[in-house]
This record gives sequence, structure tokens and C-alpha cells, in this order.
Amino acid sequence: MKRLCICLFAMILLGMAYGHAQNSGTPSARKESKLNVGIKGGFNSSMYFTSHLQVVNEVMTTTENRYKVGYWGALFFRYNMGKHFIQPEITYNISRGSITFNRNQNIAEADIATAEVNTTMHSFDLPVFYGYSFIKRDVYGMAFFVGPKISYLWSKHSNETFSGFEQQGISEELKPLLFSAVAGLGVNIANIFFDFRYEVGLQNISKSISYETIENNQAVVRNDLIINRHRNVLSFSLGVMF
Repeated sequence: MKRLCICLFAMILLGMAYGHAQNSGTPSARKESKLNVGIKGGFNSSMYFTSHLQVVNEVMTTTENRYKVGYWGALFFRYNMGKHFIQPEITYNISRGSITFNRNQNIAEADIATAEVNTTMHSFDLPVFYGYSFIKRDVYGMAFFVGPKISYLWSKHSNETFSGFEQQGISEELKPLLFSAVAGLGVNIANIFFDFRYEVGLQNISKSISYETIENNQAVVRNDLIINRHRNVLSFSLGVMF
């Protein structure tokens, strides 16, 4: 987090210096470019909404999301068309989150036995946004943007941990490609900007979950642990555009 804060502060200083240089030029030098390039970084909070959770033959209907802070950075390109723009991005994302539930919730008067699934995902993302600047005056602007996003999971650095389960050696395989829809709001002062965005996951992120058990003195792999969950993400970023 310390490194990210230093990078964000450096971007602000760089943006201020660049904006000052632009504003000190002639009117023609301040004319908006057709194409801008920018960098940004920020924080995110992931929410794993669970549509189906089954442990062996027990379906768990009550789960709880626990939000954790993640980080991300991006290089983006903006093609300007008056108040409209198209903006593709290349993003590196680290998102974290967890779900918890009482695995004895279907047993009357049983003690609470909390189980938890922690997920950390590293991914390379490619969103493409259409945006509209409904405020664009002098050096101030505010824009709404929306678009699709495809994410490629870096499985080597992603992991899931299962705690509180009766099963041992649980292993989950996440889907390598994830699709989502994103909407957000951005505000800029000169070439420094920040934006808020909300991402809605369009598919279950889990491909399969397995664990080993001993049956008739033999090791058997079972797949009767199912967690269908979608990753929704709220994020904030600060950046500079050239």
C-alpha cells in the first residue's frame, strides 16, 4: 500500500507539472487532442455474491460477504469525439474477498461452525468504455462511462483458502477468462482525474472444487462441494492524462 500511495502522489505531481506547462502555452496549444494517453492506479473492494453453495448434500442458503482491499493500475488510451470518447485500458488487478457461512445452519439447535473461503485473484484486464462528458468547461470535466471487460486470471499468483470445513485438502480451479460489465463516473481538473466504477461479474468464477477422502481403504477424489459465485467490484482510481 505504501508503494501505491507513493506512485499516486508522483502521478499527481507529474500531472500538475504537465498541466501547468499546457496552460502556460498559447490558445492553440491548449486545444484538445484527438488521442490522449494516461496512467492511473487505485484501490478496489471485491464482493463475491453466492448464488449456490453446497457442501456434500447440504445446500447453504445463508452466506456473508467480507470485503477486503485490493489494488490495481492501468495504462489507457482515450479517443475524443467532442463530448463523447472511446477508452480502452490495459489493467493489472489484485482483488481480494471472502465469504463465510455457518456449516451447521441446516441442523436445528446445533452450535455455530463457521467456514470461510478466502479468494485472492491476480488478473490482466482489458475493458473498453464508451464515455460521455456531460460537464466539459475550461479545465473542469465530469463524465459517465460504461462498457464490457474481459479478464485473464494469472493462476500462478491467485489462490483460494478453505477454513472451517470438515473436508481436507480442498482445491479449487477458477475459470481463466472472466467477463463483466462496468459503469462509472469520472471527474477531472485539467489533466488530473479520479473516477469511481462498479463492475458486475457476468459468470460464475469457479470451474471446479475437489478434495480427497478415504473410501474402502482407497483415496477417492470427490466433487460434491460447489460454490457458484460472481465477483462484483467497487473501485476508485486517481490518474493523469497526457
